[in-house]
Amino acid sequence: MPVADARARILADLPTMASEQVALTEAHGRVLAADVDARVTQPPLAVSAMDGYAVRAEDVANVPVDLKIVGAVPAGGRHDGVVGPGETVRIFTGAALPDGVDAIVIQEDTDRDGDTVTIKESSAAGRYVRKAGLDFETGDVLLTAGTVLSARDIGLAAAMNHPWLQVRRRPRVALLATGDEISLPGEALGPTSIVSSNTFALEGLIRAAGGEPVTLGIAPDDKAAISAMAEGARGADMLVTTGGASVGEHDLVKDALADIGLELDFWQIAMRPGKPLMFGRLGDVPMLGFPGNPVSSTVCGVLFLKPALAKMLGTDETEPVFETATLGVDLGENDRREDYLRATLTRDGDTLVAAPFPKQDSSMFSRLAAADCLIVRPPHAPAAKAGDPVAFVRLGDGMLRI
Repeated sequence: MPVADARARILADLPTMASEQVALTEAHGRVLAADVDARVTQPPLAVSAMDGYAVRAEDVANVPVDLKIVGAVPAGGRHDGVVGPGETVRIFTGAALPDGVDAIVIQEDTDRDGDTVTIKESSAAGRYVRKAGLDFETGDVLLTAGTVLSARDIGLAAAMNHPWLQVRRRPRVALLATGDEISLPGEALGPTSIVSSNTFALEGLIRAAGGEPVTLGIAPDDKAAISAMAEGARGADMLVTTGGASVGEHDLVKDALADIGLELDFWQIAMRPGKPLMFGRLGDVPMLGFPGNPVSSTVCGVLFLKPALAKMLGTDETEPVFETATLGVDLGENDRREDYLRATLTRDGDTLVAAPFPKQDSSMFSRLAAADCLIVRPPHAPAAKAGDPVAFVRLGDGMLRI
C-alpha cells in the first residue's frame, strides 16, 4: 500500500476529541474547540499614543503658538470638562483623550513654562491618537476553532477578556513495546540486551503533537503476555505498539491482538523505513503497530501518528508539509518503496541544500537525532545528481509555538 493511501485509511474514521474548559494559564499549545470573540473593545475609547499635549488641531495649525495648560491626564485617568480654544492638557501614553481635543503634540516638540506651553510643531487631527476599537471591537472573532494556541494567541485571548477557553481534550495514546531483548534505560543489561528508545521518543512526539502518552510497559515475546498488557489500552483514544510487527516467528503482535478482538485494516506498506506498519481497531480503540527498529518507529510516528493526533484534535495539520531543496549529493535510482532519508539542511547563499547521511540503516538512531529533515524519494525515482531539486519533510517540534 502506498504511504499516502495508508495515511488516508488511518485518518478516515478517527474521532474528534470532546472539548473541555481550561484556564488561560494552561492553554498554551492546546487546540481551540470553539471560536473566541472579543468581550471588550480595545482600546475602549480614544487614547494618546505618545507622551505630550492634547490639543485642538486648529489651535496648532500655525506655530509657534502658546497654549494654556488646564489639566494633566495619566494612563487610566480622565480630564473633567471640555478643552476650549487656546487650551491644552498634559497627557501620557494610553491616557483617554479629553473632550474637545483631536490631536497630540509630542513633548519633544514643546517648551513648557509654568502653566503655559509653547507648541513648536503643528499636528493634524488624529495625529498620535489611537481611536476607540483600533485593535478590535466587542464581538470581533479573532481566534477560530482548530487554532493551536501560541503565546501570542494567549495574550490576545487575555486582551479580549477571556480567563477560560474551550479546547480539545488531549488524546490519550497507550504505548506498548514488545521484545524479550528490550530493557529500560538504567537497568542491568545482558549480553544481547537492547536499551528501549522507541517508547521515549514516541512519548515526546505525542506530547509535542498535543496528546497524552500512557505507557503500558514492555511485553515479552509471548502471545498471552502481549494480549494481557494490551488490555490496558481499553479506554484510551489510541494504542501504539512497537516491535513484533514483521514476519518472523517472534513477531506476535498481530496474532496476539487478534485473540482479544483486533480487526486488522491493513498490514505492510511500500515505504522505507517502516514497511511492517499495521493499522486496525481493538474494539473502539484505533491501533497502530510500528516496527521495532527505533528509526522506523519514529519515522512512522512523524508520518502517521502525528497526523492522526492532528485529526483527533481538529487541526489542519493532517498531512506532512513537503518542501523543496537542492540535493547535496548524488543518489542512485530508487526501488518500489517510498524512501525517507535522514538528512541535514544547510544554506548555500539563498539555496537550501539537503544532504542525506551516507548510511541509512534503520537501527541508527543517532542519525535521526542529528537530522533536520527526511528527504522523500518516490517509488522508482530515477537516479538524481547533486543540485537536483528534492522534496523533504522537516523534523520539527510539533505544536509548541510562541
